[in-house]
Amino acid sequence: LLVLFLQQSGLYEYKIFGGLVDCPPKLCVDVYMDLDFRKQWDQYVKELYEKTYDGEKVIYWEVKYPFPLSNRDYVYVRECREMDVDGRKIWVVLAQSVSVPQCPEKPGIIRVKSYKQSLAIESDGKTGSKVYMYYFDNPGGMIPTWLVNWAAKSGVPAFLKDVQKACRNYSKST
Repeated sequence: LLVLFLQQSGLYEYKIFGGLVDCPPKLCVDVYMDLDFRKQWDQYVKELYEKTYDGEKVIYWEVKYPFPLSNRDYVYVRECREMDVDGRKIWVVLAQSVSVPQCPEKPGIIRVKSYKQSLAIESDGKTGSKVYMYYFDNPGGMIPTWLVNWAAKSGVPAFLKDVQKACRNYSKST
C-alpha cells in the first residue's frame, strides 16, 4: 500500500498493489461489481443502489463513518471493461463522481464531490488475482489524523481481506 500526501490540497491518494489468493480475476470483478452482494459483506455500506438518470447509470453510495464524524455519500458513474493486453486478460474498472440534480445532498451527510478510482485485475498465473487500485477522494470536513492512519494501516488491508472472503462466499450466494 502506497499512500501519497498531496501537499497542495492537504489530501491523500492511495495506490494499492496486492494479491488475492484463490480468487480468479473474473470472480473478483463479479463480486466487485455486484452492488446488492456488497451490502452483505461490506460493513461500511449504509445505502447503495444504482439508478438511471437521463439514460446514464448512476450509483448512490452512503458510507458509515465512525462517531462523531458525519457519514459521507457518493454519486458516481463506473464502467468495467475486459481488455486483452499482449495476450493477458485484464479487467479494468473506472469510477468517477458526477453531479446529478435528481440526487441532491442530504442533511447531516457530507457529499464527496471529488472521487476517482481505477482498478485493474489480472490473473496471478495460478488460481488467484493480482490487483492494482488507485483511489482518491476529498472526504470534506475535518478528517482526524487517526482515521487517515487507520485507513492506511488497517482499513485498506482489511478491505482486501473482506473482498477475498466475499469471493469465497459469492458462488454460494448466486
